[in-house]
Amino acid sequence: MATHRSDTPLYRRLARQLQERIDAGTYPAGSRLPSEPELSADFGVNRLTVRQAVAELERAAVLEIRRGVGTFVRPPAVRVSITVDPRSQRFDLGSVHRALPLDTPLPEGAGGVVEGDGETVVAAPAVGGSAEDDEAARQLGRTTGELSRVDTVIRIGGRPRVANSYWVPTRPLPAELLRPGRPGNMVLALAGAAGVELEYDWRAFGAIGADLADAELLGVPPGTPLLVREGVSCTPDGTPALYVRRRIDGSSARFVLHYREPGGADGAGGSGPAE
Repeated sequence: MATHRSDTPLYRRLARQLQERIDAGTYPAGSRLPSEPELSADFGVNRLTVRQAVAELERAAVLEIRRGVGTFVRPPAVRVSITVDPRSQRFDLGSVHRALPLDTPLPEGAGGVVEGDGETVVAAPAVGGSAEDDEAARQLGRTTGELSRVDTVIRIGGRPRVANSYWVPTRPLPAELLRPGRPGNMVLALAGAAGVELEYDWRAFGAIGADLADAELLGVPPGTPLLVREGVSCTPDGTPALYVRRRIDGSSARFVLHYREPGGADGAGGSGPAE
């Protein structure tokens, strides 16, 4: 079980424990959650705490409360893919940094660039047991035991705006690279540690409500809309070498697909952040 800050309210700690059971498959998608009295007895808390924890997970779109029927685990979101001409493939140098540039003005009221802005490591969790870890292993064609994971956050204007998770088939990674608080572009750092060049294989875009972990990391309420950008980068010979999943505060960024070179004759060049 993950550790929790001592000042975290009891209902949120219980919500995190329930989330961990859901991630581990104890309560699979579509299953009915145990009743309030059962959960109260199982976790040693009162029913009000259980009710608050369940409501928190409902706001995070993890659970669905069906009045008079019960509380059920929501199925994972359906993935919608967009196929791009392979000839447009570009080196992946951490393009989210260009989509959320640190050297250009932010929207009015968002604050300016401050000391501490940029990407920093927040954790290097063990791989195995979560749906995200399983998906990374599937996309990279490896077992979870062969993967390393690094979680980071990107701060802009003094606020955390992007939560990132990276998986690579490299074990072990240098301890210095995993040090909490370490600054720097993690894509470049991981490519350097593996001694490879990275290119896009595929990228998918979607949206989710912030779960409890991302809500805490980004400082937003559970259920806040987050843009999701995920995908695989490969070596020039096509070998999958990195799986990345970014969750972006929906008020902070947008993705734009340019169908002409920036500054082209159609006049659409260069407006807004691009991916």
